[in-house]
Amino acid sequence: MNENIQLFEDQTIRTAWDSEREEWYFSIVDVVKILTESIDPQSYWRKLKQRLKEEGNETVTNCHGLKMTAADGKKRLTDVADTEQLLRIIQSIPSKKAEPFKLWLAQVGRERIEETIDPEKAIDRALETYQKKGYSDEWIHQRILSIRIRNALTEEWQNRGVTKGVEFAILTDEITRAWSGMSTKQYKNFKGLKKENLRDNMSDMELVLNMLAEATTTEISKQKNPQTFSENVDVARSGGDAAAEARKAVEARTGVPVISSNNAVQLNELVVDLIETQQDRSSNRIDKNENTDNN
Repeated sequence: MNENIQLFEDQTIRTAWDSEREEWYFSIVDVVKILTESIDPQSYWRKLKQRLKEEGNETVTNCHGLKMTAADGKKRLTDVADTEQLLRIIQSIPSKKAEPFKLWLAQVGRERIEETIDPEKAIDRALETYQKKGYSDEWIHQRILSIRIRNALTEEWQNRGVTKGVEFAILTDEITRAWSGMSTKQYKNFKGLKKENLRDNMSDMELVLNMLAEATTTEISKQKNPQTFSENVDVARSGGDAAAEARKAVEARTGVPVISSNNAVQLNELVVDLIETQQDRSSNRIDKNENTDNN
């Protein structure tokens, strides 16, 4: 685990990143100190923890300890919680600073119910979110298409008896490794990602090839009708191999690698730079024309 310091209103919260589980863990005492402004957050947390246990709250039971650097520089065992556990603990703390978290949880819950009733709302919210993050309209349309293709693939897997969770992850890894030469985790590390979605950090060409790999896997599965998980693995590799052939053909013709270490922030910066460059060129042409007219 890699220990880090996060800031909340200029106050520190000790965190640790678990690369295996791809999960952040937060020091509960640090969060309690900020929310309650207690002079003895350790004592506050002990009492709260005991009360929650007596109420049968499973969240605190599942929390565990990690050695984190204390104020004196020494490593000490500290109770930590992942994001979901922490939000549930925050709900039990009477604090004005906790209210934004509670309101956010309520909003997320309401939106999830609305999306279940009307799935189109989920697409609308996704469009709005990507637009706010600065993605281009062309990329957003491809990303929405990639979601539809992914959903078709997971539906096919379910029809073949593949279970969500570990088996989905294994098959996704096989597809990604086959077409890109890297596992999903290696691909994310290559782009400097942690919890971020890999597809949200792909270039247009990366996204297209990933869609091709998944769409091909779906089609092969429908034709070959795999009966066992091992057969599904072979189908996933075959779908990924088809996209790998396309990737190599593109690279042979362009002379540049398709797979990039650029993430969403860097990709958006490239787009902005390109737009600004084109605007500068247009401005220079206008200036030259005006100078010619004046002469």
